[in-house]
Amino acid sequence: MTVEQKLRKPLTGEEYLASLRDGREVWLHGERVTDVTTHPAFRNSARSIARLYDALHDEKTKDVLTKQTDTGSESYTHKFFQTPKTPQDLIESRDAIAAWARLTYGQMGRTPDYKASFLATLGSHAEFYAPYSDNAMRWYKEAQEKNWFFNHAIVNPPIDRNKPVEEAGDAFIRVEEETSEGLIVSGSKMVATGSALAHYNFVGHYGVPIKKKEYAVVFIAPINAPGVKLISRQSYEMTAAVLGSPFDYPLSSRFDENDAVLVFDKVLIPWENVLIYGDFDKVNRFFPESGFVNRFTFHGATRLAVKLDLISGILLKALKTAGTDTFRGVQVNAGEVIAWRNLFWSITDAMALNPVPGPNGTVLPNMDGGSAYRVFMTEAWPRVKGIIEQIVGGNLIVQPSSARDFQNEELRPYLEKYYRGSNGIEALEKIKIIKLLWDSIGTEFGGRHELYERNYAGNHEGIRMETLFAAQASGKAAEFEAFAEECMNDYDLDGWKNPTWVNNDDIHFYSQKLSKTL
Repeated sequence: MTVEQKLRKPLTGEEYLASLRDGREVWLHGERVTDVTTHPAFRNSARSIARLYDALHDEKTKDVLTKQTDTGSESYTHKFFQTPKTPQDLIESRDAIAAWARLTYGQMGRTPDYKASFLATLGSHAEFYAPYSDNAMRWYKEAQEKNWFFNHAIVNPPIDRNKPVEEAGDAFIRVEEETSEGLIVSGSKMVATGSALAHYNFVGHYGVPIKKKEYAVVFIAPINAPGVKLISRQSYEMTAAVLGSPFDYPLSSRFDENDAVLVFDKVLIPWENVLIYGDFDKVNRFFPESGFVNRFTFHGATRLAVKLDLISGILLKALKTAGTDTFRGVQVNAGEVIAWRNLFWSITDAMALNPVPGPNGTVLPNMDGGSAYRVFMTEAWPRVKGIIEQIVGGNLIVQPSSARDFQNEELRPYLEKYYRGSNGIEALEKIKIIKLLWDSIGTEFGGRHELYERNYAGNHEGIRMETLFAAQASGKAAEFEAFAEECMNDYDLDGWKNPTWVNNDDIHFYSQKLSKTL
């Protein structure tokens, strides 16, 4: 082992920010962003990610976040980047995910540990990627050493969805040429959430089955590879900076993981970065069989649970400002919000403590819980949002325009009088709570979060159908039917077949009436 190998450690926050100044091609408002670490659309979100990297080295958080690598480097890594072998490994990974999520208050779903959902399976499931198994194993070790920030784009743009993939070929990812150096790839994928701040993008496929070789490709590409372009949506962070302040937009001003369309314009993908090529079966089976779906739902449920911790706390504080926290109907609704929070924490426990076997002595989070999360996350956040709008009501709107109103000496006395809260809560504190709650659910940032929770795990029909298909494939659907049949076998037209129960011939009205007639 070389000295360099022994000294390799995860990036620090400073190293992370420096690594983003790599010439990447990010577009916003018709202009190319020259440096995402200084541009007002990305700079605070970048620093939020840098904070996560620094936590890996902070003695206060290092133990819960990290463990020794299994690569032979004798360094350490975020626990979710390593393949788990026991339920305890999964519980510790869950706690590490939660610890990072708390640093962004559950607002950022595509932090570096999110893609560790996939990266850690490259070690355990390397054989799945044959003849590119060595590539998979190399990336498993490399990502674990540095905790690289990967993102993914696996969904085709919403174009010609009524046609087979190959009939909308100019828009979708495809191989244009094979060379000795690698594959030349063009096309696009969505939604590349957070990719402007990532190091690499994993490109795969989820959706209509692939039937032509040039579309059957799964690979890894650096964000700064020549020909890779990110076309970003509007930046909520920049809007917050231009029109308000951290007081006005406490979440959107620092946790906007900008969504983008990922474009490849004749990009060279070196052979060492190819994971699947030309194998229709593997490309179409990647999502359910690579282990990724078990782990990304585990990560997602944990992140949502942390997010619900925050929203529960803000809601309870908001109700106190209005003096409605003792109303029965309000308490009923607040209790439901906490119940949703409890549900997702319980799902993460069940997924970790009842794992399913993976390849080579590894374990995967239980997908029964993962499937439940995929379905009920789409119901939970809209329901919680609706409850908040119902029981907090107009209090969400009754807020001064910005922090500058409080800084105006002429206006401040009126704010103190007319915007004060109940229970002795002063105006400044009340409005700080209300603005935080509004940024969670009501601003463009908040609206995007509802859309995210509705669609993050797949389209609303697909996640339900896949839950059914998984039960059929595992044999559980047959078990359910057999259980129903067992119940039905207890009786027939003549009554109970099982001697446990007593037939009712002696008291049945029509039986008695017929007997008397005869």
